[in-house]
Amino acid sequence: MISTKERENTIREKQILKEAITDALNQGQSFSLWKTPGINQKHLILCSAIKEVSDFALEDGASGFAFAPFNPNEKKFLFPADVHYQFENEIQTEGPQGDSSPNRKSFTNYSNEKPKYHRSIIIEHHSSRDFVELVKKGLREISAGQIEKAVPSRCEDIAVTDEFDLLQAFEVLCERNPQAMVSLVSSPQTGTWLGATPELLVSVNNQNVFKTIALAGTLAYSPEIDLKSVAWTQKEIEEQALVCRYIINCFKKIRLREYEEHGPRTVVAGNVMHLKTIYEVDMSATNFPQLGSVMLKLLHPTSAVCGMPFENAFAFLKINEGYHREFYSGYLGPVQINNESQIFVNLRCMQVYKESVRLYAGAGITIDSDPEKEFEETEMKMQNLQNLLTQ
Repeated sequence: MISTKERENTIREKQILKEAITDALNQGQSFSLWKTPGINQKHLILCSAIKEVSDFALEDGASGFAFAPFNPNEKKFLFPADVHYQFENEIQTEGPQGDSSPNRKSFTNYSNEKPKYHRSIIIEHHSSRDFVELVKKGLREISAGQIEKAVPSRCEDIAVTDEFDLLQAFEVLCERNPQAMVSLVSSPQTGTWLGATPELLVSVNNQNVFKTIALAGTLAYSPEIDLKSVAWTQKEIEEQALVCRYIINCFKKIRLREYEEHGPRTVVAGNVMHLKTIYEVDMSATNFPQLGSVMLKLLHPTSAVCGMPFENAFAFLKINEGYHREFYSGYLGPVQINNESQIFVNLRCMQVYKESVRLYAGAGITIDSDPEKEFEETEMKMQNLQNLLTQ
């Protein structure tokens, strides 16, 4: 049972978040709000402007929030940590304290005012059913030996009213996805994006330990399922194994042999399950102090969101996918916040327009794929966010 004190803390946290974000947006500023996976910790960064960067220095660079597109040749951005709030178990632990603090603006009463989020301009895209034909094209390329795996994706626009509350949606995603990286970001350059991604791309902790994961294969999840007895098909096992091989090949490129491998094991991500393998490296023991930054450049975009071999799969998607992914299946996350960096693949996300939102989802295809089942997989993946729109 929630105590009166805990309830008051929750109300206070939400009040600070709404007031700070509304005030920043009213001034044309940008923000990034996120929840750390695994623990009840939230962060908010406010900045007067985001910065275009060529790369991110995860070990010793400027602190902020990274936001990068799927296409590695397009612009990447850093949300500088001009003002940083941190909450743990609904208690504010970092950032300006109280209206009288010289570091915190005196907020106007925003209790009845809705934040004016930065909105993207709608770009037309192919219909959902074109996805089945896209998968069939991919299978023909695989059969011809041009690619080994591809990860086609699609998007779907859904109308929303002014009653759709993004901050409330963020809170609901936090509650429903405790092991995900839940984020809400908004800037003039990127527009506004909300999501709950299960996929870590790269992390470097304050003990100089590097981590990445291979996450692939998808099955529907329900609470009565025993995760230890889930039966994965050959197609899903091979799909996940390809991602593992992709990561190991990146290690080989930099002649790194000292790594730990754990998995694969079944994990839950919202309403679906995946196979997950963890890779860890002691950066001090291997004398590789820039490993996180180097691997970020090598890994993105991984075979889990693009395909293998990279050049052929990327070219196939660019020609045939029928729309611009923008920041979907790019990456995002805190850089040098509390001396740690955590970068995640931007999956299970939505892009916010004036009167609608765009949902994104993809599916990894191999020689054993069935086009209709791959379409159903994208439907499952979108369901986690669709549920927010029907409440």
